[in-house]
Amino acid sequence: MLCFSKNQSMDRHLLTLSLLLLSVLSSHADAASVGVNYGRIADNLPSAYRVMQLLKSQGLERVKVFDSDPAVLRALAGSNIKVTVDVPNELLSSVAKSQSFATNWVQRNVVAYHPNTQIEAIAVGNEVFVDTHNTTKFLMPAMKNIHTALIHFDIHSAIKVSSPIALSALQNSYPASAGSFRPELVETVFKPMLEFLRQTGSYLMVNAYPYFAYESNADVISLDYALFRQNPGVVDAGNGLRYLSLFDAQIDAVFAAMSALKYDDINMVVSETGWPSKGDENEVGASLENAAAYNGNLVRRILTGGGTPLRPKADLTVYLFALFNEDRKNGPTSERNYGLFFPNERKVYDIPFTVEGLKNYHDHRSPVAGNQHMTAPVNGGGDVSKSLTGNTWCVANGEAGKEKLQRALDYACGEGGADCHQIQPGSACYDPNTLEAHASYAFNSYYQKKARGVGTCYFGGAAYVVSQPPKYGKCELPTGY
Repeated sequence: MLCFSKNQSMDRHLLTLSLLLLSVLSSHADAASVGVNYGRIADNLPSAYRVMQLLKSQGLERVKVFDSDPAVLRALAGSNIKVTVDVPNELLSSVAKSQSFATNWVQRNVVAYHPNTQIEAIAVGNEVFVDTHNTTKFLMPAMKNIHTALIHFDIHSAIKVSSPIALSALQNSYPASAGSFRPELVETVFKPMLEFLRQTGSYLMVNAYPYFAYESNADVISLDYALFRQNPGVVDAGNGLRYLSLFDAQIDAVFAAMSALKYDDINMVVSETGWPSKGDENEVGASLENAAAYNGNLVRRILTGGGTPLRPKADLTVYLFALFNEDRKNGPTSERNYGLFFPNERKVYDIPFTVEGLKNYHDHRSPVAGNQHMTAPVNGGGDVSKSLTGNTWCVANGEAGKEKLQRALDYACGEGGADCHQIQPGSACYDPNTLEAHASYAFNSYYQKKARGVGTCYFGGAAYVVSQPPKYGKCELPTGY
C-alpha cells in the first residue's frame, strides 16, 4: 500500500504518523550521532569538570581527546559520555616494539578509568601517514599490541581500536567512484589495517575537511555544495550517482577505496571535520557565517539519518573539530579558529547538536550568495547555470531502500502536509503505481509548498533536488502550489 486510504479514521491516521515519525527520529538518533573533539592547546580553558558539564548541557554524548589526560578521564566518570582516547604519535614506536609497554599503557590509561568513564575506542596515532617523524611503519604493530592488551584485560569487546587517516592517504578522490589509496600504502598498511578492523569488529576513522578542498579550489567548487546548502548537485561520471555535498563525495571516495580492496563491510567514523570561523586574508571561505552553516547543516545531515549516495544505509558518527578555539596552535589564523566555543564557554555561533535542537534550526545566510561554480555538469552534460536560477524539483532517491522511502512518504502525505490526492487510485498520477514515483510526487509537493527552502528536500537521504523536469509515465511534477 503506497498511499493512505480515504476511508481511514483521521485520528488513527495522525496517531500512526506521529508514531512513525518518532520511530524514524529515535532510530536515527541511535544509529547516527554527533560528537566533538576536545583539544587543549589553548590558554584559559575551563576545568575538565566544567567541560563535562558543558558537553552534557549541549546534549553531546561523545567526545574524542588527543591523549589520555587523567583529569579529563576522571571528570568524565559517571557522565554517560562515550570517550575516544588517543595514543600519541610519539609513543607509537614504543607501543609497537614492546607488548609490555602497550599493556602498561592500557592499564594506566584505560583500565584505571573504564567502565566508570565510558571509553569506547582507542585512536592509535593520528594522521600517521603525514607525520614527519616517519611513524607509519610502527602503526600496525602498535594497533595489534594495544588490542592484545585489551584482550588481556578482557575489555576488547567493549573498546575498539582504530587510527584516524587524513584524506591525503588517498591517491585519487575525484570523482568519488575512483577513490583509491596511495599505492605505497596499500600492501604495507591498508590491507593489513582493514583486515585487522574486520577481524576485531572495528571501524576506519577518517578526518575529512571539505574546507580544505574548497579553499584550494574556490574557483571551481560551489560554496553551497561545500556547505550542504541547496545546489544542483554533481553527478559522478563513474557510477551515475548524484552528490549534493562535498562531504558526501569525500566520504564515498574512501568507501570506494575500501571497496577496491574488497573491504565493503568495514564501517566508518568521521573522527574529525569542521570549518574555521576566521582566517587570514588568503584563506578563502574562512568566516563565521560559513563555519556556522557547515557545522549546523552537517549536524542536520547526520542526525536526520541516511548514508551517502554510495552507502545509503551507512549512518555515520561524526566528531566536530573542535570544542574550543585553541589560541596556542601554530600555523595560519584558521588553525586557532575551528572552535564551537570560546574558552569562556560562550558559543562562537549558535548551532544545535541534538535532534530536538534541530526543530528550531535555520541556516542564516547573508543576502550575498557565494560563487556558483560547480565541479561537474548537473546531468553529466548540459548547462549548469540554468539550474541555479530556474525551477527545481524534489524526487525520491531510489537507492534509499523501500523501508526508508515508505516512512518518508507516510510523513510527507501526513504530518508534512503534502498534497497527495493525485497519487490516490484513479487519480492522474496514480500510475505508474510504484513507490519511487509516488514518493517523488509527495516529496516534490512538500518541497514546493515549503518554497523550495534549504533542507526541505532531504527526508533523511530519501530525496534529492533535480534541475530538469522529472516525469513518471504521464505524470508531471508541479513547480508551485
